[in-house]
Amino acid sequence: MAVDGRLALVALAAVLAGCYSDRWTSKYDTVFGMGNVEDDNAVLETSGRDEESEIARMEILQKLADEEGQAYRINAGDQIDVRVYGHDDLSVTTKVSPDGSIGMVFLGQVEISGRTISEARDTIESGLAPYVRHPVVGVTVLEVSSETITISGACARPGLYNISSSSRLADAYAMAGGSDERLFNGVDVDVADLENSVLVRDGIVLPVDFRAAIEGGDRLNNVKLRKGDYIFIAQRMESSVTICGDVANPHRRLYESGMGLIEALTSAGWMKETHWSHVVIIRNGLSDPKMYKVDVDGILIGKYKNIRLRPNDIIYVPKDDAAEYNVFIRKLLPTAQLFSLLTSRVSAVSQ
Repeated sequence: MAVDGRLALVALAAVLAGCYSDRWTSKYDTVFGMGNVEDDNAVLETSGRDEESEIARMEILQKLADEEGQAYRINAGDQIDVRVYGHDDLSVTTKVSPDGSIGMVFLGQVEISGRTISEARDTIESGLAPYVRHPVVGVTVLEVSSETITISGACARPGLYNISSSSRLADAYAMAGGSDERLFNGVDVDVADLENSVLVRDGIVLPVDFRAAIEGGDRLNNVKLRKGDYIFIAQRMESSVTICGDVANPHRRLYESGMGLIEALTSAGWMKETHWSHVVIIRNGLSDPKMYKVDVDGILIGKYKNIRLRPNDIIYVPKDDAAEYNVFIRKLLPTAQLFSLLTSRVSAVSQ
């Protein structure tokens, strides 16, 4: 298998080398763009959202942030303390039964499930009025078992978790132990796919950016949780990133959440001295590619942010002054199936 892997890499290099022969005279700087990049020094957009949809999404998140917190309502399983002042024999500390009631002297079973604390207090005081003169009742919640959310999928400890009025999405992810892991090439790697994870509330998927909330600490995306929220952490399966062209070690590697362009180039042994001034990122597959060129030097000196990669991105490093756009497209696209086959074989060998 190791020999097949080396042959696959050699063949892949040969395919890409075809891009450098039979060059047209059109310059890469002039014709590259395809409407994706307007400025020679532009850096790849990372959000993938158009401006209109992003504005609408942020408006929804702002509305959620502005909503007042829902009043706590007693429910089955909650432990409460009921004090009847001046009548310790009537006081009780108990859990709310599955049918939503508690037992009290004189009153028998008192249904308090679904009531706020003040409503429960008024109900008990009204019930005791025929037996106690001017009853004064205090109700204290000692333990809340009913305010829960569910988190499932590719997290370390999926399950049902209690929340408070201040609990947020990132808190739930932390309570569940963060991303689950699996062994890849002898190393434990995270398997959570935050980009495709969802938060469902009352049957509606909220437009939350999990990565912005959990990794970026963005407060609007890090929404406050409510009782009954369902969080599903998606699992990345065969997502990968391919690094090829004028690099020391062309290869295909497992995509990792938060992976950036600089990290991917480093894993490939970095670019050779003969590389062109920009790196090309091919997105959306070879059947309908969207291409972006990125000024790596600009990232290294802090002029631009590191590019956050997406699953199945292809990073192509052209050679200096030898990768005019027309030739690159004309040579690479007819070999798309072979390219895919070779990189798949490389991936199989690495596993």
